[in-house]
Amino acid sequence: MAIRLDGQAALVTGAGRGLGRSFALDLARHGAKVVINDYGVGLDGRGGDPSVAEAVADEIRAMGGEAIGNAGNVASHEDAYRMVKAAMDTWGRLDIVISNAGFLRDRTIHNMAEDDWAAIIATHLTGAYNVMHHAWPVFRQQRYGRAVFTSSNAGYLGNFGQSNYGSAKAGLIGLMNVLKLEGDKYNVMVNCLGPGSFTRMTAALMPGDRAAQMSPDLVAPAVTYLCSPDCQDSGYIIEASGGAFGRVAIVENDRVQLSEPTADDVAEHWAAITDLEKARPMWSIRQTLEQHKAEKQQPR
Repeated sequence: MAIRLDGQAALVTGAGRGLGRSFALDLARHGAKVVINDYGVGLDGRGGDPSVAEAVADEIRAMGGEAIGNAGNVASHEDAYRMVKAAMDTWGRLDIVISNAGFLRDRTIHNMAEDDWAAIIATHLTGAYNVMHHAWPVFRQQRYGRAVFTSSNAGYLGNFGQSNYGSAKAGLIGLMNVLKLEGDKYNVMVNCLGPGSFTRMTAALMPGDRAAQMSPDLVAPAVTYLCSPDCQDSGYIIEASGGAFGRVAIVENDRVQLSEPTADDVAEHWAAITDLEKARPMWSIRQTLEQHKAEKQQPR
């Protein structure tokens, strides 16, 4: 059955270039109406150009779709409200939120200024909170919603010189894990994406001949599926890069019970304590993912 988003409205932040642009265009090709948000900043988050968002909205309209541009700053609580309001005022609904806006200010921790830390957290992490805070009442009332946060392997694996960026991207995983619980009974699915692609943010790390092989367009299909009614999974971290797709998971093993333990006991049993051979993905602090899915299948 073909994935379709006809009649649905989406908000994509950071949609003026790179990954966000590809996400927005693919949603539109599948029938969604799209609010294109982009503050139009440089690679370091400075400056601003409202024409960046409008250019992608023009692309969608040129191919017969519906889109509006929005040059708001996701780090502003009020601007985030206006993004959601734009969708509601224009189409009367909002079904999809993709929190993708971001930029880089890479520094090793001893060289990182307070502003470099705060600016990255404000856009990547607080920006996701701002948008979801305003979109959530709409999702609850509709009893339907799909959200995708653009995370990064810098968050769940680490990357030298990116303590600000990695912390923000890991924070998005924590936000997802809470919102998957809060949205469960409202048919709101919240997932994270770990993308790899050739964009202006990664151009310095990739040779130019890899641009076509690592196009953002090869990541977008995963996002479109995660944003569709067909997706019934929540709390997943999906990696997508160069047309290859996979899953990263937080897992937990069976704990080793020690009687009146000492540090020496922990050292003695360290291999068993850290053994992940029989570890399984978790849904919450109380349930494995397998237990949660089995519970949901029970007749009510």
